[in-house]
Amino acid sequence: MAEIADYLLTNAIVLTMDEELNQYRPGAVAITGDSIQAVGLESDMRKSFQAKETIDCGGKVVMPGLINAHTHVPMTLLRGLADDLRLDVWLMGYMMPVEREFVSPEFVRLGTQMACVELIRNGVTCFADMYYFEEQVAQATSETGLRALCSQTVLKFPTPDAQSYEESLAAARDFVSRWKGHPLIVPSVAPHSPYTCTEDILRATAELAVEFDIPLHTHLAETEIEVENSRNENGMPVIPYVKKNNIFDAKVLAAHCVHVDEGEMHTLHHHGAGVAHCPSSNLKLASGAAPVSKMLKLGLNVGIGTDGPASNNDLDMFEEIRLAAFLAKGITKDPTTVPATTALAMGTRLGAKAMHMDHLIGTLEPGKRADLIIVDIATLHNSPRFLRDEVNVYSQLVYSAKSSDVQSVMVNGRWLMRDQVLKTIDYANLIQEADEYAHRIDSFLIEREKSVLSKLVAIGGAMEGESFEVQVKIRIPDPKPILSAINSPGLEILYSRHYHEYDVYFMFDDPSQGILRYREDEYIDDNDEITNIRYRLTMIGPTREAQFESDVLLSRSRYLAPATHSLRFYREYFNPTKEVVIEKHRLRWRVLFQGTEFYINLDRVDEPELGHFLEVKSRTWSRRDAEHKALVARDLMDFLCDSSQDTLTQDYIEIVSET
Repeated sequence: MAEIADYLLTNAIVLTMDEELNQYRPGAVAITGDSIQAVGLESDMRKSFQAKETIDCGGKVVMPGLINAHTHVPMTLLRGLADDLRLDVWLMGYMMPVEREFVSPEFVRLGTQMACVELIRNGVTCFADMYYFEEQVAQATSETGLRALCSQTVLKFPTPDAQSYEESLAAARDFVSRWKGHPLIVPSVAPHSPYTCTEDILRATAELAVEFDIPLHTHLAETEIEVENSRNENGMPVIPYVKKNNIFDAKVLAAHCVHVDEGEMHTLHHHGAGVAHCPSSNLKLASGAAPVSKMLKLGLNVGIGTDGPASNNDLDMFEEIRLAAFLAKGITKDPTTVPATTALAMGTRLGAKAMHMDHLIGTLEPGKRADLIIVDIATLHNSPRFLRDEVNVYSQLVYSAKSSDVQSVMVNGRWLMRDQVLKTIDYANLIQEADEYAHRIDSFLIEREKSVLSKLVAIGGAMEGESFEVQVKIRIPDPKPILSAINSPGLEILYSRHYHEYDVYFMFDDPSQGILRYREDEYIDDNDEITNIRYRLTMIGPTREAQFESDVLLSRSRYLAPATHSLRFYREYFNPTKEVVIEKHRLRWRVLFQGTEFYINLDRVDEPELGHFLEVKSRTWSRRDAEHKALVARDLMDFLCDSSQDTLTQDYIEIVSET
């Protein structure tokens, strides 16, 4: 007796995209509920199944839906905002400032809705997202019927949806706990990248992912600068660094991995990490191209992603799959590498594996979710059709087909598009709403282009420093007792330095612009010889809140950048209204006191002639950590000297300005 199915798709070229690349001509697919019931030759399937609706596919291709393994879908609203820039300038100078100003639940929902329309039309049935207010991404996506891995972003910076990373972690936990088990949405956590996260964040997000048995989504080794900085700051490249911080305890989906060596690829493979290759975005931002051929040979699961629409600038997976194949051939100078079958597998089966979702999607096999697309390959740009070799159909799809050839899209057994008519979303007003956002963002950037911070970021290399500053200083008549205290028991010295510092502070009419400091650091050895000179810019924002308990906690923005040009250049470039010069000799110790790290600075300010100061200082991304350090800092000051006199929390420029 024939089995009953909801749908029977017949008269199709059925590409299962399974490990054996089984295909059926003419083939059929039986679907019941949210899952595939059977796949096979049409003649066999008609004997075995009766369907509530039988659909003649007219010789078109029926295949698994495409899987976009890495994107940031709300950034459809930032498409074309700041093109042809370096990654650091693009990200720090435009994307993050605009996001802080405009990203809201409403922004995220609208951007996701626009993306879902584009994705459905392009034949994408599942995507891996990483953004803020990820709950809105999940809601808008599930309402349209698409499937997604939705990853709540965690960074050390304040973000549009959290003032601290503790808030981000709490939000991620809440999001994951409420969405886990959803039929369409797999919730996830996303430590943005090693350079935007602390070690605590990396470890905490890995623990969260392990606890809930969910994927962890992150960016790794995207640029040469990222790898170089990791070597300089952490003593190792990116992949060993995140391994050290337990990231691979979780099921990792690593976007980009452009600058990894073979040993790092083995590490990724050993830990079962998936890689999301984003060729268009990496090329557009001049980040390079991932060594995909080597990854695949090692057995890594490599999917393909578009990245966000602000760095691509579209969500067209047909274009991305084609480029992935071409790029690999061009890099290796081997036309046989990443053939069409492999490229299409990267956009389907391997993408599902990279996202740790291959038990649900990626192939047309009984028991898998009914996520599939119907593609017309009898179009003019795909003609003629050669049938002598079964591999030809994969070549047609990868090298000739367009996203506009997608006729119908089904996810979880539900039609989202039939004969190119969208079924689950009305997008009539979306473009107008997006244009309204664009007008507001234009106005914001026109005004913001006048800011000092924008100019600093535009010349490259600027990174935001820790938000919370624990700082207390006092004037001292004689440094000798301090030196004795520093070398006494109770204080563990981690290292010491001697500097001769020349600081030039640029002041501006508008106090909200902050203060820009140009610093020349001379490193002095035990023989009073200069051994090295470092040049650096620091953008010091205004204090954002009153002093905290013990009068030693301040909150302010701070951006650091290497000073690669002359002081004259910066003077002309930033055009300050006033300059203040401060020269000092500094003895610095990095110490451990009551289990907490601090810097002790013993300064002699020579210009202007202010005398000696003792300063206890630390910075952190965590408010809770800052509150703790604020209390310990006073104890440290008491340990070093009689601190009953008035303490100061200002920077030297603020002290000089008051005198």
